[in-house]
Amino acid sequence: MKQRVLTGIIAGAAFIALTVLGGYPFAILVCLMAIIGLKELLAMKKKSIFSLSGLISVLILLVLVIPNDYFSQLDLHLNVFNIVVIGTLALLIITVLSKNEYTFEDAAVSLLTILYVGYGFHAFLDVRLNENGLPMLFFILFMIWATDSGAYFVGKSLGKTKLWPAISPNKTIEGSLGGVFAAVIVAVVFQMIQPLFDSMAYVLVIAIIVGVSGQLGDLIQSAFKRYYGVKDSGTLLPGHGGILDRFDSTIFVFSLLYVLQLI
Repeated sequence: MKQRVLTGIIAGAAFIALTVLGGYPFAILVCLMAIIGLKELLAMKKKSIFSLSGLISVLILLVLVIPNDYFSQLDLHLNVFNIVVIGTLALLIITVLSKNEYTFEDAAVSLLTILYVGYGFHAFLDVRLNENGLPMLFFILFMIWATDSGAYFVGKSLGKTKLWPAISPNKTIEGSLGGVFAAVIVAVVFQMIQPLFDSMAYVLVIAIIVGVSGQLGDLIQSAFKRYYGVKDSGTLLPGHGGILDRFDSTIFVFSLLYVLQLI
């Protein structure tokens, strides 16, 4: 427990400091987290990121994560989609060169991981770089953290009905509802202190979406780990697991809100 608390304080302080600082330091941090997230999921599949396929996967990932404004400054005369397609073809070529030691299934897992992790962290980074990006980022993060805490404490004290025991046996419907309610409370308080939207009804809609999708992101990560038979996605953060253990809800929530153009 002492190690968990110490890790949480140090990692949390560093994360908040770089988030507030923003700019290139924050962009580098997010890119590193995305690469580690990719490494963690590939490791579940028993594939190393330190290989030709792993290197290509990292390059595709970074193309997705890099903000649109940064990417346009590179003047590559290629758009993101084209580069992803080129990377996909390269991974397929490796299935031939490796004589199926690296298989079609491996390539598919790599690409799905790249899309899942890459787009989530892209949205996370892009929101921070926008006007009012810092308060918007913390607005969403506070709701995600409130969802997690609310679900835990309500589930522990009142939870009786299992939510999805095949994936996460400890989660309950009561806890899930408590998590959504906690997200709503935090969203309303935040909006009253630091208004970001013109309508409180809009804030409530976002809060409910965050409360539900944040828990879905957590369940998705649980499904990955259960399928591959691992307890944690990684060991980077002692007592907390890996990057994806800490940011599973975050990348799912930001992806959804970003693609729906709600933020």
